[in-house]
Amino acid sequence: MLEFTSPSPRRCDGVSRRSFLKVGALGLGGLTLADVLRARAFASGSQGKSVAERSVILIWLDGGPPQHETYDPKPEAPAQYRGPLKAIPTVLPGVQVSELLPKHARLLDKVSLIRSLHHDNGDHYAAAHWMLTGYLGSNAINMVPQYPSVGSIVGRIKGARKPGMPAYVGLPHTHSVGIVPGYHGAAYLGSTYHPFNADGDPNSAGYRVPNLSLPGGVNAHRMDGRRILLTSLDQTRRAFDASGIANGFDRFEQDAFSLVLGQSARKAFDLSKEDPRLRDRYSRHQWGQSALLARRLVEAGVRFVTLTFGGWDFHSSLEKGMHRVLPIVDATVTSLIEDLESRGLLDSTMVIVMGEFGRTPRMNKTGVPGSDPVPGRDHWGNVMSVLIAGGGITRGQIVGASNARGERPRNRPVRPQDLAVTIYHQLGIDPETTFINRGGQPIKIGSNGEVIRELVG
Repeated sequence: MLEFTSPSPRRCDGVSRRSFLKVGALGLGGLTLADVLRARAFASGSQGKSVAERSVILIWLDGGPPQHETYDPKPEAPAQYRGPLKAIPTVLPGVQVSELLPKHARLLDKVSLIRSLHHDNGDHYAAAHWMLTGYLGSNAINMVPQYPSVGSIVGRIKGARKPGMPAYVGLPHTHSVGIVPGYHGAAYLGSTYHPFNADGDPNSAGYRVPNLSLPGGVNAHRMDGRRILLTSLDQTRRAFDASGIANGFDRFEQDAFSLVLGQSARKAFDLSKEDPRLRDRYSRHQWGQSALLARRLVEAGVRFVTLTFGGWDFHSSLEKGMHRVLPIVDATVTSLIEDLESRGLLDSTMVIVMGEFGRTPRMNKTGVPGSDPVPGRDHWGNVMSVLIAGGGITRGQIVGASNARGERPRNRPVRPQDLAVTIYHQLGIDPETTFINRGGQPIKIGSNGEVIRELVG
């Protein structure tokens, strides 16, 4: 079934605890938003302009999309492997995709596909953790995230591209395998590097971003009072700071207040500013409007946006499910790529479409016994497909191939950590960078991954 969103935990006054921490934690003794912004800036290195301006939009298909019914059809395979859908040609000679992705077929020369990514793990939790972090970690027994997500690391090192915007945003409801924010989160980097949660349905006329609302009982006047208090306290702290680091406090404090009280973020989240015809092109549903919102966010200065589209665990009724979700994904992904290109943003915005694993190459015979007996496909981490475009990625490449039945890589096997390192490479982030984990050990962000050279020219 389609999965769209779930409510986040709320305090009794109607303000989520996360919203309060993001917006209102400006008192004494806590890590403030200004502290977060300062840390991000000190962690950022100097990069060339083209690299420094790059952003990422990750479209996360939570549950595991089938490779046969999406980007790696097997029309010559036996029926039990081929599945219920036909394959259609694309603008790339000899390359086919699912019949339910006709818009993808027309623009495949603007994107690239990885058809040989694998991690050989069929556990939702371990697979999602590996794909989103570049490390094998949590599993169904131990679901707690062990390593920070690529989005959190990018946000930690690079920060937002423009003041007054968050570095890392998740929408319409950021989770992995039902855990919020799950493996999209920051693990040992600390919760301040979780995605800024833009919870809700952007297709709704009443959509408002809760994390940009002031907590109950706090108005702009009181926030200004807290600003004065913090500035006064910082003058005392600065007097004892021989290193001079605190000299930049005023600028970071201003960035923090700009996010809460300023207009930049609010304007970026306001879809009413968009041409209704463009909104129609994206399609008037939560997924389409979330993708349009993602474009607005990177345009406004957000560095990393994750879109979580759940409901891909089709153990049964695969054909019916594909007819429901693939036309939505077809319109959403292609509209986003075309829109980015028309605005001159595709070269600076990387778009990635992936889930935690593929699906079994052979259709099961019974679906879900006792529930839905219509056949589907089960978990399969031995090979999967990923779409990647923009952000300096080479266009029109098909990296690797699966074997004739879509069971495993036939050539050029690629691992999750290779994808992570390729993202870091395109953003000018050194994969040798280390952070200290919960056990006090330095952990290299790139693990043992290697850049996928076919994608970077």
